[in-house]
Amino acid sequence: MTTRLSVGDRLDASPVYRAFREHPFFAGVEGAELTKEQAAILIEQWWHPLHYFPTFLARCVGVLPDIAAKSAITRILNQEAGGGVVAKAHEVIYVDSMRKCGFDGERVTGTAPYPETAALVEGYRRASEGPESALGFIFATENTDLLMVSSIGRAVERTTGVTDNAWVAIHVQQEPDHVEEANHALLTGMSPEQEDAVLRAADQMWQLWIAFFDRLATETGVGVTH
Repeated sequence: MTTRLSVGDRLDASPVYRAFREHPFFAGVEGAELTKEQAAILIEQWWHPLHYFPTFLARCVGVLPDIAAKSAITRILNQEAGGGVVAKAHEVIYVDSMRKCGFDGERVTGTAPYPETAALVEGYRRASEGPESALGFIFATENTDLLMVSSIGRAVERTTGVTDNAWVAIHVQQEPDHVEEANHALLTGMSPEQEDAVLRAADQMWQLWIAFFDRLATETGVGVTH
């Protein structure tokens, strides 16, 4: 008898996920000679999905059908929002950290999103309208977040010399919890149709992030092959 793979294993095996992980922008950040202005473009565009993410999680709690999933996602939301302490909210730490690295805080939060960035945020909003799409986006995000955060941290470090970035540090500290809770939120007893919907949503999210990094590569020249 063939054993059916878990939803998590199927998500991990996605070709779209593999294409995202292998995006040339990530390798480019490691090997390119970056300028501070190139890093600023990345930081300013990242602000938009970062700022929307707590709203996305809160909306997801409202559509998830069982208390176990609601509880798991609420824990992630609590950490993202600072656990009742505004100064510990991820977006506050982000802006403070980037200011300390010499970036303009008003530019970080006030730069208009590229169309690809706006489409990414809109994708998160749409995903929070149903349980399967919400779960797909949550799981996909938490299993790729540290890769993206590490790239930003590396870009900041290489262009400013600052190695003790509090925003990167809090992700390293909390991300294992987020991944664990995302796994807890994947519903047991889902029908094959529900599982397929979760998988499709995850692929949609990775495709949106691929477009996001494609645009960043174009704007910065990082990861662009000639």
